Amino acid sequence: MATSASEGVGPAPVQPDAGRPDARAQLSGLIFAVVLIDGEGRIAEVNHAAEDLLGTSANRLVGTLLTERIGPLDTRVEARLLVSEDALVARDQPIRVGEQETRVNLTASPLGGFPGWRVVTLSQIGHDEAANPYGGEAMLGAPAVLAHEIKNPLAAIRGAGQLAARKLPHADKKLARMITDEVDRIARLIDRMQQLGSTRTGPVDACNPHEAIRAAIATMRAAGGTLGEVEIREEFDPSLPPVLANRDALEQVLINLISNARDAALAPGGPGVVVVQTRFVSGLAFSAIRNGRAVPLPIEITISDNGRGIEPTLRDHVFEPFVSSKPSGQGLGLSLVRKLVRDMNGNVSHDRDTRAGLTNFRLHLPQAQDSA
Repeated sequence: MATSASEGVGPAPVQPDAGRPDARAQLSGLIFAVVLIDGEGRIAEVNHAAEDLLGTSANRLVGTLLTERIGPLDTRVEARLLVSEDALVARDQPIRVGEQETRVNLTASPLGGFPGWRVVTLSQIGHDEAANPYGGEAMLGAPAVLAHEIKNPLAAIRGAGQLAARKLPHADKKLARMITDEVDRIARLIDRMQQLGSTRTGPVDACNPHEAIRAAIATMRAAGGTLGEVEIREEFDPSLPPVLANRDALEQVLINLISNARDAALAPGGPGVVVVQTRFVSGLAFSAIRNGRAVPLPIEITISDNGRGIEPTLRDHVFEPFVSSKPSGQGLGLSLVRKLVRDMNGNVSHDRDTRAGLTNFRLHLPQAQDSA
């Protein structure tokens, strides 16, 4: 039993466990940014998520002022952040990193015994993990249960509508057809709800992300609509390695995101532009926690549009079911996107670049391992 310096009896120190992650490994695995700053507000250390959020490596961040990396901040928040003895919790704070603006929950915690030193955390609100207030997988089961309960009476209503169509006078048949058409529309909505509630995960394999992107665009062109009125630019990294994903699910995700970007780009009435960009984020700059382990996500696919952007009141909720800014939107498309991406061990997030006038939806996916 160990004796403390104050001559009292204290707990025995925890012995290091060879199989237990050390503090550095635990910080590296966190999905939110952690920054250690000194008494002058200069960055002393960061984790991988902070490198990704701040858009540069730890070597370049260390020694610089945190407020210069994420500022200008709200004046009240910045004033509190400069008081090294005070703890700080600031929710839904806009920060600027380079040319992009994003919103975060920010905390600053003083370190006892180390005057002036603080640990700052930055949790991105637009991140798909943070945007889910329903407790993860529990939320996904509700649409499936609701869909099952609705489909049976729908079938009966449709059958009655078809029977009425055969017996009604010709002038009234259109009313019966309206019943069956509306039932079919609701049935399609239910099918999408069942997709959202499904817990089945398709197999993942190595696939070329550029082929998936071009296949998604080709599918949208074949479906017609207004795609031809919007310019779609491809900014691909030709050296990008294969991604580990389910090809069908990835195409569905891309169709949904490019379709939303097209609709947003058309809204202002000017020349609509959608940019699909791919790049490799080196190292472990972006990772997710899946099944208790960190999964590196170096493949980034960004879909950008020059529309007006998402309504401020909806920005934190776009991945939730039944949330939509479209007048006739059902609010299931982005919920399905999030589910499919998470099934592939990836992440989806969004941000608004106010200076460039662009809304960006970003997919981060794992790289397929070499067969060798």
